[in-house]
Amino acid sequence: MWHQVTSAFASTHQQVLFDYVGSGTSLKSAFDESRYSTLGGYVQDVLDVCDELELHSRVTFIGHSVSCSIGLLASLARPELFERMILLGPSPCFANHADYFGGFELGQLEGLLLMMKSNYLGWAEYLAEMLVHVQEPESSQLRDSFCASDPEMTRTFAQACFLSDDRAILSKVTPPCLILQHRNDCLAPLSVGDFCHAQLQGSKLQILDVAGHCAHLSHPDLVIAAIREYISLPLAT
Repeated sequence: MWHQVTSAFASTHQQVLFDYVGSGTSLKSAFDESRYSTLGGYVQDVLDVCDELELHSRVTFIGHSVSCSIGLLASLARPELFERMILLGPSPCFANHADYFGGFELGQLEGLLLMMKSNYLGWAEYLAEMLVHVQEPESSQLRDSFCASDPEMTRTFAQACFLSDDRAILSKVTPPCLILQHRNDCLAPLSVGDFCHAQLQGSKLQILDVAGHCAHLSHPDLVIAAIREYISLPLAT
């Protein structure tokens, strides 16, 4: 998913990428439903990867969508590990609440999860087009990725993703954060970007003139430029 972005930094930075359990080329035997029924299992995976590579500090974490929450949770567990966080389309909570507009009523999220169970291929097609907001080739790439993933593992991940609420952790995050917000995003509306910016101390909010939820696929040049500018800035002391 990130190849159009990572190629721009291949000669200047050490980059670490991995597939979450249940997706890509990850080992299906590593899946444990109890571990991955919440975001905590994925948080531990991020920390395990860093430990395996003996990374102890100065890590810039780049996450997309719910992976932003996973990275922020990892930073709470190991704040000394992360130097910066770059968050593309973050959403700490997809569900609407009385004082918060996440984009979906709870019934809509439950309907998406039911659709996965009854018509997984139809769900993959529908969600891919909604996320990318264009047809070929980006939505096809995303759809093919969904279809190649194990449905049961993907449903477990989707439930942990759509039903999580991590709003309360944002004010506790200490690494500086860049929030890259899509201008027209049905999964993370502008109000969510504003909320994250208000809660994350020392954060910078940048609006990308993009429709959809996956600028790293549809507009990688904008993501590359934003990352380059942010990592060139001196850290506050």
